[in-house]
Amino acid sequence: MGRERDALRPVAGNGLLHRRALLTRGLVLASAGAAATAPAAEPAVPGDPAPPWMRTPGKPFSIYGQPSKHEEQVIRRISGNRLLPGNGVSLTPLEDLEGFITPTGLHFERHHNGVPDIDPALHRLLIHGRVKRPLSFGVEDLLRYPLRSHLIFLECGGNSNAGWHPEPIQRPPGSFHGLVSCSEWTGVPLSLLLDEAGVDRQAGWCIAEGADAFAMNVSLPVAKLMDDAIVALFQNGERLRPEHGYPLRLIVPGWEGVLNVKWLRRLQLAEQPAMARNETAKYTELLPDGKARQFTFVMEAKSLITSPSHGQRLRGPGYYEIRGLAWSGRGRVRKVEVSADGGRSWAAAALQEPVLAKCMTRFRAAWQWDGRPVVLQSRAIDETGYVQPARAALVAQRGINGYFHYNAIVSWAIDEEGAVTHVYA
Repeated sequence: MGRERDALRPVAGNGLLHRRALLTRGLVLASAGAAATAPAAEPAVPGDPAPPWMRTPGKPFSIYGQPSKHEEQVIRRISGNRLLPGNGVSLTPLEDLEGFITPTGLHFERHHNGVPDIDPALHRLLIHGRVKRPLSFGVEDLLRYPLRSHLIFLECGGNSNAGWHPEPIQRPPGSFHGLVSCSEWTGVPLSLLLDEAGVDRQAGWCIAEGADAFAMNVSLPVAKLMDDAIVALFQNGERLRPEHGYPLRLIVPGWEGVLNVKWLRRLQLAEQPAMARNETAKYTELLPDGKARQFTFVMEAKSLITSPSHGQRLRGPGYYEIRGLAWSGRGRVRKVEVSADGGRSWAAAALQEPVLAKCMTRFRAAWQWDGRPVVLQSRAIDETGYVQPARAALVAQRGINGYFHYNAIVSWAIDEEGAVTHVYA
């Protein structure tokens, strides 16, 4: 009992408890719920009549499973170009999900000119340029190679860019942080194909091109492709879907989403980068001194509390479980800390296993809310020692005109009524 009492003592301001409290029998987080927008259902009691669905046979088998009709509100939000419907994004509803794997149908999308309808029998991948042997692969050719699977997050370089705005945007987290998702990607290690082609020693860059109507092309260092990149053919156990690059795409773990070229058709080895649109006019970041950051490939450590968050409401004082996600393009998340007093004090959150490199990590923290206004925050520390920065520090370093690679601490304010809003703290 002494250990349980110790776990229920605050370890940081405004009621944050030790992570052991999540395992303590005396702490009934379910008595309050994590965060809610509707009252809990009345519990069943012995002698209750059977509900209607117990009185008639259920539906027959289907050839492909679908979510329950009662979960129809769990959808991606679309932000597109009205004049060009194939240009825009759809965002993952992070606040509605659990664990760390994103269902394929809710994985974020970014398209520049729509989703091509590709016949896999006619699609080929060409490796050429500064190589000894130019090679061309059909999809069936690639399926004969040894396949590798990686649990990897993908994040658009423009994710969370509303954080640069002077005033905090008031939307659920998935509506402005939802250009990040996590899947199991399976495919051929690109190093095998490049070794087979024989890369010229002078070829430090590779220009990847997609087969969509936009003909997306970007430049990547060969060293990264030889390290851990794959030509993916499967996502979450099934063949890629068209919106995610069918029949094959490039996966570059930990690096910004634009580099993970979908509908991959060509890899050109070269001595210099192509200096294409998406590495000059776009995906560069203007700094306060007038210079611009370019080729900022890595997505730095980041975390986000998904519950409680904007649009949710606490039911009243009591015990709650704070839940969120963390990730880093440099490796594993070593630690996530949570604050309930706007960053004045911090408590370590519990990290849900497995904690994998360049993969999302679910974190949880026990909290006793006393009903007074608070500001909740989380910050991620990765295995390199990098610490997710406060917004003020990030803005001081990079200004507000960079647009890309926003990874500052996110702050949620909770008032006496339990309503949650986005604030800068």
